[in-house]
Amino acid sequence: MCSDILSIQLLDLSHTIAASLFEGCNYPWEVLPNITNFILQIGNALPDEEYDNSSENVWIHKSARVALSASISGPTIIGSDTEIRHCAFIRGSTIVGAGAVVGNSTELKSVILFDGVQVPHYNYVGNSILGYKAHMGAGSITSNVKSDKTFVVVKNGSEKLESGLKKFGAILGDHVEIGCNSVLNPGAVIGRGTQVYPLFSVRGCIPANSIYKSKSEIVEIKSQ
Repeated sequence: MCSDILSIQLLDLSHTIAASLFEGCNYPWEVLPNITNFILQIGNALPDEEYDNSSENVWIHKSARVALSASISGPTIIGSDTEIRHCAFIRGSTIVGAGAVVGNSTELKSVILFDGVQVPHYNYVGNSILGYKAHMGAGSITSNVKSDKTFVVVKNGSEKLESGLKKFGAILGDHVEIGCNSVLNPGAVIGRGTQVYPLFSVRGCIPANSIYKSKSEIVEIKSQ
């Protein structure tokens, strides 16, 4: 078992309403097929004094700020103090955590955004999980389907893990920073606190607390 990419190594589960969804799952991508049913199970139990249920299977916290031009389909939960900006496109099976930012023309599908996540400018995030306060720079995207449409394999060094999924974008640990216009290829896993330089195509697993300058240059972030 690859311990460095376990859910408990990548994600602080105290920063998501979906914490119980990860119970019994070693790797975070194991929860992706279960997001839809989970939202439907907990949605109707959300307190009416805190959440509006203005359309079918869409629950939006009363403190969230949602642009009139945003498109939100269910099942979706939008957390407290979240900002959904102009022309955001939320296609369903999506959990957006408290204090998150979903920006102009950003598209989400089958994702969990932990609290404080920012996808603020022209991002596509599909079949992915973004940890606490992760940030994707303008134009950065997840690629969630292989060109040959085969099952996604997570590659961690010499070890290969079969995900059993044909649609699987990326896993971002807490506090990850993705540079502008970077592409995270299917099955990419980025460790906690890691930074990815702009304009890169990232594959496989990137260690925690590192800087991804290129495929051949990944350096450790030195503690201050």
